[in-house]
Amino acid sequence: MGRHVHRRRSLRAAAAPLGACLLALAAPAQAREAAEEAPAAPAPFAPLPAPLPTAPAMPAEADTPSPEAPAAAAAPAERIEVRAVWSQFADLPLAGDADAVLRHGGKVDAHVAIAGDAFGAQGGWTLNLHPELRYGRSANGALGLIPSNTALYYPDSEGTAFDLSIDVTRRWDSGTSLTVGKINVLDLAADLPIVGGGGHEGFQNLALALPPSAIVPGSLTGAMLSVPTDKALLRLWVFDPELQSQRSGLESPFADGVGFLGSVTVPARLGGRRGYYAVKLAGSTRDSIADDALPAVLVPPPGAPFGGRRGEISAVIAAYQYIAEYPEHPGAGIGLFGQVYLSNGDPTFLDRSGFIGIAGNPRPRPRDRFGLTYFRYSLTDRLVSALAGRVALEDEEGVEAFYTLALAERLRLTIDLQAVDPAISARDLGVIGSLRLTTSF
Repeated sequence: MGRHVHRRRSLRAAAAPLGACLLALAAPAQAREAAEEAPAAPAPFAPLPAPLPTAPAMPAEADTPSPEAPAAAAAPAERIEVRAVWSQFADLPLAGDADAVLRHGGKVDAHVAIAGDAFGAQGGWTLNLHPELRYGRSANGALGLIPSNTALYYPDSEGTAFDLSIDVTRRWDSGTSLTVGKINVLDLAADLPIVGGGGHEGFQNLALALPPSAIVPGSLTGAMLSVPTDKALLRLWVFDPELQSQRSGLESPFADGVGFLGSVTVPARLGGRRGYYAVKLAGSTRDSIADDALPAVLVPPPGAPFGGRRGEISAVIAAYQYIAEYPEHPGAGIGLFGQVYLSNGDPTFLDRSGFIGIAGNPRPRPRDRFGLTYFRYSLTDRLVSALAGRVALEDEEGVEAFYTLALAERLRLTIDLQAVDPAISARDLGVIGSLRLTTSF
């Protein structure tokens, strides 16, 4: 699709100073690490320590996370575990077409895990409940089509909204697990190495926090099987492709078709540092566009030459590679990440996308966190043609940088800056600044 060259140069020029500042944080860490004796390499399937500050330890079922070791014998777990995280946001457009009005909102997520023996089931069963509440205003939609604030996009994009996800997990001694129910996929994406955060931590733009596939919804009803082996982690999902936010998930199951996802994640060590490389295939038998994931202006009218083909499929290649790890601060370090996505188009509204970036912890302050990324998303050409009479569209691309300051063990302040060249051609390059205050309980 046609591009505005001067806007692209402006976007890349804006990214340059951000990159220089954040990359400077990595240099002392790499120099110091090179001077130290490398620690003994842990087993290739040792569980990946969460980056500091520690993200909520949800069941690791993300699309492409680090493989997990088979569960070792451990002390009996608590019968009921409760955790919560609360983030408050202040979003302010700094440049572009959006009004320079401060938007304030918040998101509260609670996670309740009830061991099976608490309700009469045998060992290995867990009942998981995830209530979530968002409130206030956000700048989602003010810059680009992709939401700039993921946490305030679910379960609804504006106002006060509540949702509840309930699922049951069965785990075996081999490490294999099966989860069935209504599942919040954002929880799973939060466990991705280096880049994960789920909107409460790390990157805020949906392009990174929960990369859109246009096939896998952000909240789904289905089953997820995870099988760790000696050399890879295998996953298979079967789900209803319709978005289940603010629904029970049982109203009309699989009325729009059946979705599937299969992935293989392989651990590797480069220079003695951990890395994870993944291939994922996703698809569905749906014969209509996922209009619940699009603004009304991008939903083709009835009879339009898009959204009528049955079946869709996509492929993803992703990589997460540490370039520095700190033996004195287990779990902390700096890593590179990237992903490439391709689909067969109609009825999928995205045909290709990708992102690349760096994120991690500065060695002098290992509980702080920083990140810098570039992303680009392309709407399917047939959709662009079908909407040409309504709105002129092109690829959407942007950069995002953040720095999280650990104020206390459970209190973190994040400064986030995004520059986005929107998919709507008539819009100018936009810049938005955000503050995020996150408390965990």
